[in-house]
Amino acid sequence: MEFELPVLGLLFLAGLSAGFIDSIAGGGGIISVPTLLAVGIPPHQALATNKLQSSCGSFTAAMNYSSRGLMNPGELVRGLVFSFAGAVTGAVAVQFFSADFLENLIIILLVILFIYTVFSPKLGFKRQSGKISHALFYTVFGLLLGFYDGFFGPGTGSFWAISLVVLLGLDLKQATAQTKLFNLTSNIVALSVFLYSGLVLWRPGLAMGVGQILGAYCGSTLVSKRNVHFIRGFFLLVVAATIIKLVVSRFF
Repeated sequence: MEFELPVLGLLFLAGLSAGFIDSIAGGGGIISVPTLLAVGIPPHQALATNKLQSSCGSFTAAMNYSSRGLMNPGELVRGLVFSFAGAVTGAVAVQFFSADFLENLIIILLVILFIYTVFSPKLGFKRQSGKISHALFYTVFGLLLGFYDGFFGPGTGSFWAISLVVLLGLDLKQATAQTKLFNLTSNIVALSVFLYSGLVLWRPGLAMGVGQILGAYCGSTLVSKRNVHFIRGFFLLVVAATIIKLVVSRFF
């Protein structure tokens, strides 16, 4: 496929916006995937190319959060390992099945997550005691969310963030930072599978990737300087937008 300069410019801007949003609250896929589809890329290639550009953003955000002391990658090895395993399975599975059957379930789960967060006004404002062990959490959620991110993707960052807050007791700023490291793992794994399958389109993926790097750096820097009120509001906005996008694409 040929992509003219104006199309590549549009993809750059979409990557910039998606990287900024994703680094703060997840959900960048609600911009990047529809944009890739809108410029005429078939669905499976769009999902594959999306992993190239999102890997650029998640890497940038993860490194920026780590350098600012919001996470210690060495403490998260178990989560990375099981995210890796889940993402491999999901990225292989998506090539043989339609993702449509997941959409209804994901919409319901996101609505529950949104309502729970709205009616828990102090959720994530400070560290709490965890409800389950770190080992169990990172094993179960690494597999589940790694698979989901490799298979489908929208809302993965939101699910990670709220799970870290509710079950491990992290504050929302720390949860947002850790989420990017897990996103990076599943993105790179899924990207590797898609590269092997020859589904990735390099020119549009790299155009968006450059935008992702700039957007993710700006977004992750902003999070490190702002309080949890800002992150919570942005989080709710992104989850609501993800729900609307999935409902519209599923039923209209």
